[in-house]
Amino acid sequence: MRILIVEDEKKTAAFIQKGLTEHGFVAMSVADGNEGLDVAMSRGFDALIVDVMLPQRTGWSLVQHLRAQKVDTPVLFLTARDSVEDRVKGLELGADDYLVKPFAFSELLARVRTLLRRAPSRQAERYRVGDLEIDLPRRKATRAGQELQLTPKEFLLLGHLARYAGEVLARENIVENVWDIHFDPCANVIDVMMRRLRAKVDHPFEKKLIHTVRGVGYVLKAD
Repeated sequence: MRILIVEDEKKTAAFIQKGLTEHGFVAMSVADGNEGLDVAMSRGFDALIVDVMLPQRTGWSLVQHLRAQKVDTPVLFLTARDSVEDRVKGLELGADDYLVKPFAFSELLARVRTLLRRAPSRQAERYRVGDLEIDLPRRKATRAGQELQLTPKEFLLLGHLARYAGEVLARENIVENVWDIHFDPCANVIDVMMRRLRAKVDHPFEKKLIHTVRGVGYVLKAD
């Protein structure tokens, strides 16, 4: 397994690279966002570990560009910032997990292994719920024939709801299957993301498809 580390703190990068190598990974590190983007685009990696605050180009910008180019490589963000707003921003741009500095290497290793384990399971499928159509291979969602302008993470969230349309999904299930992150599922990050998704999927239309089941979770259904 090949892992790219994009981290400008030399000690942190060396610490991660050494640990991953000792556990059987092929790890490479670069120190700025532009180089990280070039390397990630030109070489095949199984996962990326990306610091948010980087020289030349932020980690947010790096991941946003990768997702715009249809690069699905799992991404773990590293950051010293742990606000809800920062986490929501990173997840909306297409990150799969979020680890706050300082961290124990054992936790980083566990999260990387989780990302790698889940990556192959993402299936290319199409779904229809009422007048909502979701084309996963083309990363396209339309409602009543109108294309929805979704962020990468909003699209993954909608796709997961559609895969289990009619079934109430617990918050823990959404966290595990959409983000693979380990924050408290009761945190309002999920509420914020769902509210933003509803603003695009439901608010412009009379019939609502995304429903909250109080105390349980969320369900996508047409009736």
